Amino acid sequence: MVSTRNRGRGRSDKDEGKVAGDEECEYEESRAQRIKENEERMRSLGIFDLSHKLKPKPKPSSSSLRKTNPPTAPSTDPPRRSTRLKDIPPVSYSEKKIPKKESSAKKVEIHIPEGENPEIYTDEHEKLLGDSNSVWDLCVDGYDEDGQRIYDPIEGKSCHQCRQKTLGHHTQCSKCKIVAGQFCGDCLYMRYGENVIEANENPNWICPACRGICNCSRCRRDKGFEPTGAIYRKVVSLGFKSVAHYLIYTRRAQGIMEVAAAVEKPISSNGSLSLDDENQELSDALSIPPLDGKKNNAEDDMELHSDGGI
Repeated sequence: MVSTRNRGRGRSDKDEGKVAGDEECEYEESRAQRIKENEERMRSLGIFDLSHKLKPKPKPSSSSLRKTNPPTAPSTDPPRRSTRLKDIPPVSYSEKKIPKKESSAKKVEIHIPEGENPEIYTDEHEKLLGDSNSVWDLCVDGYDEDGQRIYDPIEGKSCHQCRQKTLGHHTQCSKCKIVAGQFCGDCLYMRYGENVIEANENPNWICPACRGICNCSRCRRDKGFEPTGAIYRKVVSLGFKSVAHYLIYTRRAQGIMEVAAAVEKPISSNGSLSLDDENQELSDALSIPPLDGKKNNAEDDMELHSDGGI
């Protein structure tokens, strides 16, 4: 009984699908027929072709609308001139180059703060200044191809002035024979006017610290002076060979009046102190560095100060 009912139900579903498919085919056929009849009616009335004519035409490109003016032939007529401007000279619109005035030399000012002790030098200090027979090229020795200084904490040598361990030439003092006597080439030339190669060729060369004319920040503080800062370019523009030459020449030229005022000692009529003991007191009061120059700072001090040795 169950199988017979299922068979009857399956046949009825197939019949319903067939009827629906026939109805859809009849609708499509009738629709296509109506479209065809409408098109023929529009052609007979001329409406079908009119719809194509009413479509807007594409606009031409802007480049095609540009009009090129034909070249005009030069006029043969004489130029028009105003009788009112006839006697006036023509106007020139060319720019006149105004010669630049030679700029006056800039005033170079070097200001070193006053320290605890007055900074006065004597002729003996001038005799301790060094010199060089050849010019030392700055920023070359101990620098790489890009112009950067090579710092090497292992292979480098420490400079007494800038306190940096760098590669390149360094001096060796015949007196102290320690690290304190090492100066790099740039610092030795800029601060003391000496060539490191010439110094190394001299077996009797003595470093500025042992000579008592060292102007690094630490030695100057030990003497009661303030650091000079980076004044090399300024002293060179003033005509001095190095920072040491500037300090000794300018401080020595201040005269003995300041020296006498510092120790409250009278001076002779010719402007000089007469007694040897007075000279000794002056030297002690002014804290002039001794000529045999003992090293004041520690050998292993690598602190970089503001003067930077330059």
